Amino acid sequence: MNGDRRTTASPHGLAILLALLASVGPFSIDAYLPALDEIGRALRAEPLAVQQTLTAYILPFAIMSLWHGAISDALGRRCVVLWGVAFFTLASVGCAFAPTIQALLLFRALQGVTAGASVVVGRAIVRDCFQGPQAQRVMSQVALTFALAPALAPVLGGWLGVWFGWRSVFAFLALYGILCWVWCFVRLPESLPKEMRQRLDPVFLLRSYVRVLTNCRFLALCLAMTLIFSGFFIYVTSAPVFLVKHLHVSPTGFFWLFGPSSAGMMVGAWLSARMAGQWPLRRTLAVAFWIMGAAAAVQAGFHLLNEPSLPWSIIPLVFYVFGMSLAFPTLTILALDVFPAQRGMASSCQTFLQTTGSALCAALVPVVWGSVLSLATTQMALLGTAAALLLASSRKNLC
Repeated sequence: MNGDRRTTASPHGLAILLALLASVGPFSIDAYLPALDEIGRALRAEPLAVQQTLTAYILPFAIMSLWHGAISDALGRRCVVLWGVAFFTLASVGCAFAPTIQALLLFRALQGVTAGASVVVGRAIVRDCFQGPQAQRVMSQVALTFALAPALAPVLGGWLGVWFGWRSVFAFLALYGILCWVWCFVRLPESLPKEMRQRLDPVFLLRSYVRVLTNCRFLALCLAMTLIFSGFFIYVTSAPVFLVKHLHVSPTGFFWLFGPSSAGMMVGAWLSARMAGQWPLRRTLAVAFWIMGAAAAVQAGFHLLNEPSLPWSIIPLVFYVFGMSLAFPTLTILALDVFPAQRGMASSCQTFLQTTGSALCAALVPVVWGSVLSLATTQMALLGTAAALLLASSRKNLC
């Protein structure tokens, strides 16, 4: 798995492969959400302990994501992805056979340690292989295919849990890992030539991390993405309460949230790809923020005056994720291009910041999931902070 084999791949084919790799994250988070109650009953665990299986995955994902990119800068992209997917598959097998909640927490943490390799390195591969508008198009194509995962994962997980029990969800993740590994072994190119690789020297790495994580422009872009995504992630992590308690949806009806939202993501990613090279980056971001802002305002206004109901509690979220998917390819490229010689490390730090934000979101969301109005006002606050951050940094010529 350490071979430095250079292969060729079409932009579309590579986008599909990288989207499958990036989908490891959504499948690992969303697929087992409908089975949380069953896991608690089967393992005789309190609801809070079961909820912590999500944090047990996200925190190691965030911490280890700091290293995946730096390691790939030194050893190459291909071998890091192959090793990461292989160990993720083994961790998924461990989850499927976990006899206690403590064992499940351990194997979920091991999933988090390894899953980030495919996400972090995949972004760096896009910037290694493509430049300018083509890079934005490929990044958008990745997002377009990737958007299917949040729609499919909870629906598939819900039905697997009903038909075969909660352990089958993790068995599916293991099979998915095997599929990704085989496809990567056959088709994934090594995009980083040996002469462009960085050394794995502790002092050099420490200086590089400090340089990346203290760059104001990079931090502004990454924190803005974190806040924007958290505005939707609060609904993902609170899905069992938001859908079942507030909207009275059955455990097999999670498609009500994830299906329309994924459709919004796909349309936003498609429009981002179409506008690459035609709209200036600032115009793309401005349109995206206006759409997200309007959606968040409508969501809050509706629930200020009305009780939660289908489909009205879902429709504004569709437009929010549409704007989010329109903005993310541009923001991602801008962030990685701050450090063109160390895109792997930049991708690692970007993923670390976003995932740490998601972990905090997952830990704190019980504070706001008591009502749909509190979720909506939290979304507005997160988006407003992101907009203010980008606006302030732009006035300082950092963006």
